[in-house]
Amino acid sequence: MSGKAGRRRRGGHDEHLDEHMDERWLVSFADMMTLMFALFMVLFSISSVNTSKFEALQRTMEDAFSGAVMSGGKAVMESGAGSDAEVSPPEPPLPAIMPLDAMEDIRPEQEPVDEQAAEREDEDFKRIKRRIDELAAAAGLRGKVSAEIRRRGLVIRLLTDDVFFSSGEAALKPGSLELLSQIGRVIRDEKNHPVVVEGYTDSQPIATGTFPSNWELSGARAAAVVRHFGATTGIHAQRMSLAGYAQQHPIDTNSTPAGRANNRRVEIVLTRLNRD
Repeated sequence: MSGKAGRRRRGGHDEHLDEHMDERWLVSFADMMTLMFALFMVLFSISSVNTSKFEALQRTMEDAFSGAVMSGGKAVMESGAGSDAEVSPPEPPLPAIMPLDAMEDIRPEQEPVDEQAAEREDEDFKRIKRRIDELAAAAGLRGKVSAEIRRRGLVIRLLTDDVFFSSGEAALKPGSLELLSQIGRVIRDEKNHPVVVEGYTDSQPIATGTFPSNWELSGARAAAVVRHFGATTGIHAQRMSLAGYAQQHPIDTNSTPAGRANNRRVEIVLTRLNRD
């Protein structure tokens, strides 16, 4: 009897162990979850949120999705991909810059020209040209100072050598100031046409502390003429602009001293208002 009872007790104990064998993983799982909870609590306790950086990031994201950063149409948050809201019209293009004669074939289409206005404009240019020629003759600089009516407008050409600038310099020579002021007053009295002052050099390279290349030299010479006009003649600043073209647009050969002298020039252009 005692043997049978012992076998029943041992058998019952084994059956109880077998019954809970599949639930032993819960102990390990509970330990792991406890450790993870403790880890996250430690991380949270040692961390701190930088409020200012978080607010800056929030504002940046709002700007990016509300159209404040990039223009063109409704913002994503305002209209969405499938919105039927109207798209903002594109901004108008920037105004075109008056091209040189060499680039006139690619200029944008313009409104039809008023022939009578164009004729009046030519008469104005002829009158100004005569006045410039008279000033050049009176100063004994015929050939150094000239005026020509061209397709782009009235071009007053100043050959710079020994008259307006010293070689490699952009400061106006004192002897040229009175003639330049007289030219400026003629332009001032005309009042209507935009004035573009352009500097040109020959192809000989220059590399000084002031002018690393002909680009800087040509631009500085044009700027000197513009400054003189503004300071002494009263030409309105909004009428004037300048450009430096270095050696890019020669009017003569650069293989001879005489040709290079012709290429070293400043041109004052009264640009046309009525172009064909």
